[in-house]
Amino acid sequence: MTWQNHSVLMELVFLAYPSHPELRILVFLGISPVYALVITGNVLIVLAIQKEARLQTPMYYFLGSLSGVEVCYTAVVVPHMLVNSLKTQKTITFLGCATQMVFFIGLGSADCFLLAAMAYDRYVAICYPLQYPLIMSLTLCVRLVVTSVVVGFFLSVQLVAFIFSLPFCQARGIEHFFCDVPPVMRLVCANSHFHEHSVLVAATLAIAVPFFLIAASYAFIVSAVLRIHSAAGHSQAFSTCSSHFTVVLLQYGCCAFMYLRPSSSYYPKKDQLLSLIYTLGTPLLNPLIYTLRNNEVKGALGRVLTRNYLSKNS
Repeated sequence: MTWQNHSVLMELVFLAYPSHPELRILVFLGISPVYALVITGNVLIVLAIQKEARLQTPMYYFLGSLSGVEVCYTAVVVPHMLVNSLKTQKTITFLGCATQMVFFIGLGSADCFLLAAMAYDRYVAICYPLQYPLIMSLTLCVRLVVTSVVVGFFLSVQLVAFIFSLPFCQARGIEHFFCDVPPVMRLVCANSHFHEHSVLVAATLAIAVPFFLIAASYAFIVSAVLRIHSAAGHSQAFSTCSSHFTVVLLQYGCCAFMYLRPSSSYYPKKDQLLSLIYTLGTPLLNPLIYTLRNNEVKGALGRVLTRNYLSKNS
């Protein structure tokens, strides 16, 4: 079935929102402050890295890029969720659903590849400290960030084009808050096993491949750290990687559970809760993890906020 044959299914309805107006207001009041914190935290990290000369290094360049992607990632779905929580009819056009999915999956995949680039940066810093300034040049950092975004969107466009070229059933209801792969795939009327495997291959490329690169980087890092004889050296090496490794576990734990499994194990209620975790929880925790465990970032944030406060009151 092609796009032209979808005239009977031009709008989709989100079914995950409560039917009672009071509960919808509670959803709005619950999501909006978390979203505000996500935007504020990640924007502050980007500003601190831009304003502070001591933070203009490859490690913080990747961190700032990750925060920028997180801002865009949440902006793709959360404002639409907030609007829908106050509306009686929670619909989206077929084209709008495909567009939302392209950006959501594309930015999420870019997130994964950026985490792999950050792992490579830590690998070079620990395993080749003397060559680090030469290897991790600004040109290479920019190329890694651009490649992460381009590859993420390339995989996303291919996956979404494949999904929306399939024949859809007459059912219009999506058991979710936004257009995501598992709930949309449940509307497909086709040979599910073949299409599930196709989607699984795309998810593997976007999730498992960068995770393998991260695991390989950390294997070399651990091997290098074990060759360090001083306890202080062990502590310093692991402290530079602990924040990144924590974020990796959060990101990949949610993504693997959501996408690297058959649709037969899809449970709408549980997956709706999980979607809120990786859509809002992970982008909120990322700046907290990096700031609470990094004195340089905390100091830079303090100086940026102090300068802004003094400039407004001068």
